[in-house]
Amino acid sequence: MANSPIIQGFRDGLAAGDLLLQKCNSCQQLNMYPRYACPHCQSDDLGWQKAAGTGTLMSVTVLRAGGPEGFEQEIPYALGIVKLDEGVQLLGRMAPDEDGEWASYACDQRVTFQPARDKTYANFGHAE
Repeated sequence: MANSPIIQGFRDGLAAGDLLLQKCNSCQQLNMYPRYACPHCQSDDLGWQKAAGTGTLMSVTVLRAGGPEGFEQEIPYALGIVKLDEGVQLLGRMAPDEDGEWASYACDQRVTFQPARDKTYANFGHAE
């Protein structure tokens, strides 16, 4: 998967096992997904902040067929929209249950970031 300079910091964080959020050094607002300019004040003075990694599952879906190009061999997998405790939302993969399925996930459930073996996407699982 090609790396764009705009997401390099995010990917570097994942490779180190950390979930990083883009933070504007001018207005101190957090952004997700990474941008070239802050959506709050338009500053291009942007950095990164480590997220606590906990949040609430807003939506979840399991993809069993018709994966996008480059992901066909990974089917099935689950995607969830997670609202992090820091206030931003992001799309991430959901770790499967012990049986390899995702039936135990439900909206409004607490989830936590789990470093993924692939290290190119955020992975979440059940909060302890």
